[in-house]
Amino acid sequence: MRLPLLGTFCTLLLLFDASWTRSADDTKPLTAIFITARAELPDSNFGDSTVLVLNNLGPAPICIIINRPTTFPVSQLFPQLKHLAQVRDKVYFGGPVEVETVWFLLRAAKAPEHAIKAFDDLYISANRELLLRLLNRDKPMDGLRIFIGHSGWAPGQLEAEIARGDWTMARANSDAIFKGDSDRPWPSSPKPST
Repeated sequence: MRLPLLGTFCTLLLLFDASWTRSADDTKPLTAIFITARAELPDSNFGDSTVLVLNNLGPAPICIIINRPTTFPVSQLFPQLKHLAQVRDKVYFGGPVEVETVWFLLRAAKAPEHAIKAFDDLYISANRELLLRLLNRDKPMDGLRIFIGHSGWAPGQLEAEIARGDWTMARANSDAIFKGDSDRPWPSSPKPST
């Protein structure tokens, strides 16, 4: 992402909200996996990427690239929150779909309002009020990763790519998302998206 887009993201952050208010009870059974792209994957959007794949949010998988930090810190996305100036965590590139949207993954012992369970203790949301509430905590980035955009495939497309050998699969694990710092996330860090 280029920094001129940062202003657009900040504006759009003010607009995103209520489309993610349905509960986990309204969704399909939970299945979540990690997929990791083979090194020579021809699609530059996904080369060296590890992607969290969730099948319970719509008719086709909704996915977030979990290891692609951008070059700008969370504090630049939220300049009105002055206490974030000391936060070094980066905003992540979640994927090439709807890059004007802001999504986040959070760990929680129980379901937060306006979030959908991804698996185990991990939730996904795009709710502005929830995100601002999390960012106003004493440790704002504790158990929180923020993404711009997401990834997705048409029905059957991802299965075909896996069958072709473009991706390897692993069980989804929230520890893997949050261990390490946001400049060098698990399992590897491709060049930051700019």
